[in-house]
Amino acid sequence: MLVLVRHGQTDANARALLQGRVDLPLSDLGRRQAAALAPLIPPDARVIASPLRRALETAEAFGREVEVDERWIELDYGDFDGRPIVDLGPEIWTTWRADPHFAPPGGESLVTLGVRVRGACEELLEEARERDVVVVSHVSPIKAAIAWTLGVGDEVGWRLFVRVASITRVMVGPAGPTLHSFNETALVN
Repeated sequence: MLVLVRHGQTDANARALLQGRVDLPLSDLGRRQAAALAPLIPPDARVIASPLRRALETAEAFGREVEVDERWIELDYGDFDGRPIVDLGPEIWTTWRADPHFAPPGGESLVTLGVRVRGACEELLEEARERDVVVVSHVSPIKAAIAWTLGVGDEVGWRLFVRVASITRVMVGPAGPTLHSFNETALVN
């Protein structure tokens, strides 16, 4: 099984900022969320994480060796990194949602993200048939991995809401990947 984990909350998440490649630590709540997720992680799983601190801190809370894979890093929002979501304006959001090839100035497109995440998923496919593989990542790569699982285009990401500190499980059987669960969370205040 491929187990996709979105990192715990950061202060930027709480303030509705686009984090992208901004390398922020977990908030106090985010650390509690990561600890609460630990019992939900299969005991003998391989654990892989994005290189960003918030993902690494979440993965480290599971108490296992963590491998870093750059392909699971968050979408590069370029000039939009660190900006409030509401500041982008409706015209940007309309363009972004209509065109998966749109890239923020200095950033990357959903299509580019999808290519790198699909490659990472394909590389893990055979291993995930035999054992649990946990990947701790971010909202956009997890959406891209779900699109890969469902065999749909990257534009589906706009129709998905991935909770902070949530788990998505992808079963890998003889016919390929199947979405097994989505947005599992451990209750934490």
